[in-house]
Amino acid sequence: MPVSRRQFITGLAVTGAAAGIGIPFALGAAGSTSTGLALASRVPLPEPFSLPLRIPPVLEPMRSDGEGDHYEITQRVATAEILPGLTTAIWGYNGIFPGPTIETRRGRETTVTHINELPVPTVVHLHGGRTPPEHDGYPVDFVLPVGREVPLPVYAIESGDLSQDQRVHRYPLDQPATTLWYHDHRLDFTGPGVWKGLAGFHIVRDDEEDALGLPSGPRELLLMILDRSFDVDGSLLYPAIDPTGLVDAGVTKGFEAGVLGDVTLVNGVPWPVANVDGARYRLRFLNASNARRYDLRLDPPPPDGMVQIGTDGGLLAQPLRHNNIEIAPAQRFDVIVDFSAYQPGTEVTLRNDFGRGRMGQIMRFVVGARVEDDSRIPEKLTTIEPLDTMGVITRTMKFFSGHLTSNNSDRHTWLINGEPFSPDVAAARPALDSVEIWRLVSDFHHPIHIHLNPFQVLSRGGRPPGPYDMGWKDTIDLRPFEQAEIAVRFDGFKGRYIFHCHNLEHEDMAMMSNFVVT
Repeated sequence: MPVSRRQFITGLAVTGAAAGIGIPFALGAAGSTSTGLALASRVPLPEPFSLPLRIPPVLEPMRSDGEGDHYEITQRVATAEILPGLTTAIWGYNGIFPGPTIETRRGRETTVTHINELPVPTVVHLHGGRTPPEHDGYPVDFVLPVGREVPLPVYAIESGDLSQDQRVHRYPLDQPATTLWYHDHRLDFTGPGVWKGLAGFHIVRDDEEDALGLPSGPRELLLMILDRSFDVDGSLLYPAIDPTGLVDAGVTKGFEAGVLGDVTLVNGVPWPVANVDGARYRLRFLNASNARRYDLRLDPPPPDGMVQIGTDGGLLAQPLRHNNIEIAPAQRFDVIVDFSAYQPGTEVTLRNDFGRGRMGQIMRFVVGARVEDDSRIPEKLTTIEPLDTMGVITRTMKFFSGHLTSNNSDRHTWLINGEPFSPDVAAARPALDSVEIWRLVSDFHHPIHIHLNPFQVLSRGGRPPGPYDMGWKDTIDLRPFEQAEIAVRFDGFKGRYIFHCHNLEHEDMAMMSNFVVT
C-alpha cells in the first residue's frame, strides 16, 4: 500500500505560501479570465453549430415506496461519438456523458445506489445537497471497483470509510427547489474523474416553484457547459502524471494552475445548435469545467436581457436582468430568455466573452415561429431572510499558492491558511445552528465551494456583493487578490464536511480543508 496522506503530510515542511510561487503570473493575475493553462487538441475540430444539442435522459427510479424513491447507477467505461467520426472512451454514470438526470421532490427521501465497474475507486458527491456526512461523498468514502484490488490510502483503511463495490447514498432533500449536480469527488483524483465524464444533473422541485408558472417541460433546458481536449484518435487528453489514476496524483508541470480545454461542450456536444420556439425558455446553466470561467452573453441580445431567477441554492427573491453572466466552475445560474422577441429564423449565439476564437462561442439557438405561451416571470419568486450576523464568530480562510518540500524535493501545491489538506485537521468547528462569517482571501481565481450549507455573500473588498452574488450560494467566484465575506448558517446535521477550491486541479493539489459541525 502507498504511504498514507496523513503520514506524507507529517513529513513535509510547508514553505513559500505566498501568491504566485511556481505559477506563471499571467495564468491567474487580476485581469485574466481563468487560472489555468490551455491544453491543445491534436485532432481537427468540428465547425461550431453543426451538431444538434442533446438533453441528458431523466433516470427512472428502480422503485418508489413510502420511504422514498430508489435509484441505481452503474459507473462504467463506455464510448461516445463526441467529435464526428471519432470514438471517445469515457467514464460515465450508466455509461453516458453527462450522466442521467435525477429529478426529485423536496422533502421526499431519495436513495441512489452506485455500483463501480471502473478501473479505479470513485466517490460520489451531490453538489449543493443538504446531506448527512456519511452520505455527502467525503473524499475517502470510496465505491470500490467490482472484482478488482486497487491501492488505497492507509488513512481510508484505518478509518473504515470503505464500501465494497457499491455504496448507497441517502438524500433527505429537505431543501428548496434548485439545480444540483453529482460528480466524482475522489481524494487527489477529482480532476481526471470529472474530465473523463463523471458528472450529471440532479434537479429538486417543490410546490412553491411549481406555482410560479415558469417555463417548463420541453422549454426547460439543462445546459452543462464544460471544456475538453482531444488526442488524434478522439480520446480525451488530460495531463495526468499517472494515466492509470491509481497511484500518483496530480498533473504534469505547467498545468498545476488548472487545465483548460480547447473544445467547448454543452451536454457533451461540441458547440451545439438547438431549435427553439418563439416563446420563453428556462435555461439552467451549469459550469462543469475543471478550471475555466465563462462570461455568457446572447448575440443578438434579447430586449429584456437574460432574466436570472435562480442560483446555486434555489430561487432568488426577485428576478434580476443581466446583459451577461460570469460563471465560475461548479456555479449554476437559472435564467429565462424570451425567444419570442426575435423574428423567426434568427440565429442567437451564446458567446463566452472570456474566450477567444472558437472558445468565444458556446452554442447557438435557432428561433422558430411564435407559439402560444402561458408561462410568466413573477415579480416575486420567494422570500430570502438575511442571516443575522450580529456578534457572530468571524474566521479568515486564505487560499494561496505554495510549495511543499520533502527529502530535498520540491513541488507546487495549493493551500488553505498555509496548510495542505489532511483528513485529520479541521479549519473550523462551528456549533450546530450557529451563524459564522467567513472572510475568504485569494491570490488567483478560486471558486470556493462549501459542503452542507448554502451561504449569503455579504461583501467583496469592503463593498456590497457583486451582481452575481445574490441569493443562496454554495460556490463563490473569488477573483485574484480579492477578499469576500460570506455568512454561513451551520444547520441540518452534525459531523465532518469539507470546503475547497472547485478549480479541480487546485483541489487535487491540497486546496481543501475540513469543518466539523459540533
